[in-house]
Amino acid sequence: MAAPVPALAAPPGPIIAWQYVVADGDTLAAIARRMGVRLEDLAAANGIPAPYAVRAGQMIKRPDPAGATKARAAPRPAPIVRPAPPPRPLPEAPVSRRREPGAPSLGWPTSGAVVTRFGATVRGLPANGIDLAAHAGMTVQAAAAGRVIYAGNEPERFGQLILIDHGGGWVTAYAYLGKVGVAEGQLVKARQVIARIGQSGEARRPLLHFELRKGNVPRDPAPYLPVRL
Repeated sequence: MAAPVPALAAPPGPIIAWQYVVADGDTLAAIARRMGVRLEDLAAANGIPAPYAVRAGQMIKRPDPAGATKARAAPRPAPIVRPAPPPRPLPEAPVSRRREPGAPSLGWPTSGAVVTRFGATVRGLPANGIDLAAHAGMTVQAAAAGRVIYAGNEPERFGQLILIDHGGGWVTAYAYLGKVGVAEGQLVKARQVIARIGQSGEARRPLLHFELRKGNVPRDPAPYLPVRL
């Protein structure tokens, strides 16, 4: 007699409550679909910037109709597809080397030249991180030791995306990747290879978008990275 086939678990149902507690494995995009609201409206109502990272136990509230309309009218910070970089790196601009207490000590995630700096205004929007020019297939390393809290595709803008939690609210993000080499929940060491450069999301050429965040608020990575001579 053939062994019985185990029943598949039912997919999560719609969320009708006005508040929802994030469970393990949830993403903000999935929560938005189950609530029947736009991802951008849900992110705006909860003060969560791109790439929309959430954690288990976090309270998410449903946007009301008035708030959702206002959120759609407001511009949202996002990496923008940049024109091709110049043949040589941009000249280094003076930056403050002040570091916040408890911040991780970072290494460069790849060897490409910086082609977009933090805060640069592109089409009226500020860059939340830096863009590094690279060639397809180049390795991407973890900027510091930590735990992978997201590894997969973010279809809105970032394509193949990795988020690493370094403790104390500090998170690094690696976007526009070609191939992801780690899984959610995995512990990684500093300089460990986590991905390969590629072309995904909004990128129209091989590029790495790198962000540093503290409590979901973007920080300029420059003071936390080694000075390049």
